[in-house]
Amino acid sequence: MTQVVAALIWNGDRFLICQRPAQKARGLLWEFVGGKVEAGESREEALIRECREELDILISVQDVFMEVDHVYPDITIHLTLFHAVIRSGEPRLLEHQDLRWITADEIKEYAFCPADEEILQKIEKISR
Repeated sequence: MTQVVAALIWNGDRFLICQRPAQKARGLLWEFVGGKVEAGESREEALIRECREELDILISVQDVFMEVDHVYPDITIHLTLFHAVIRSGEPRLLEHQDLRWITADEIKEYAFCPADEEILQKIEKISR
C-alpha cells in the first residue's frame, strides 16, 4: 500500500483544491495538494516537500483531519489528510492545471478523485 499525504488548507470558510494535470492518472480531477511519502520521510516531511514542489508554499503541518484507504485500478493508497497552514508564499501552479479556494457548499460543482469522497462528506458535515 502506498502512503499518500495531503493538506487541508483553509482561508476563512474556503479550502484549497487543485486540479490534476491532464496527462497524469486521474487527469483533470480535483484533489487536495500532496503526494507520495518517499523512503526515509515522515508523513509531515513529505507534505511540506510536496507543497513546496507543487505550489511553492511553505506550510505548517497540524493534526490529522482524516485517513482513508482507497483502491484504484493502478494503485492502492493510504491517504492521510492533515490540517495545514500556509506560513509563507502564495500558491502558484507549478504542477497542477488549476487551483481554487472553495466553500463546502461548492464541493458538488467539482469532480474529485474517488479517494477524496469520504473526506469531502466529512467537510460538508462539519461546515453545516
